Parts: sequence; C-alpha cells; structure tokens
Amino acid sequence: MKDRGMRTFVTVLAGLAVIYFGTTGRSEEDGRGLSGGLVVLALLAALLVWNLTKPGDKTAK
Repeated sequence: MKDRGMRTFVTVLAGLAVIYFGTTGRSEEDGRGLSGGLVVLALLAALLVWNLTKPGDKTAK
C-alpha cells in the first residue's frame, strides 16, 4: 500500500509540473489562464507516469 501512495504522489506531481511550466513562460499578451490543451497534456503526462511506475510481476517461476 505504501508503494501506491508514492506512485500517486509522483503522478500528481508530474501533472502539476506540466501545468506549472506550461503557464510560467507565457507573456501577458497570451493570457494567464489554463488552456484546454495544457490540461490534456498534463493528464497525459500523469497517465504516462502512472503506467511507467506500475509494479512488475514479482512471482517466482
């Protein structure tokens, strides 16, 4: 269960990082809000991290 908590934390952190870095580089002319594309990109990044941090099969063969 501890691994799932860490996995969730890293997943949320990845999504927030995409949103943060996607909004900090904008000029005043572009606006300051979140775009739909940025939200979709953050969700895709979070799903990628969730999939990559999936625990492997630990059964002995």
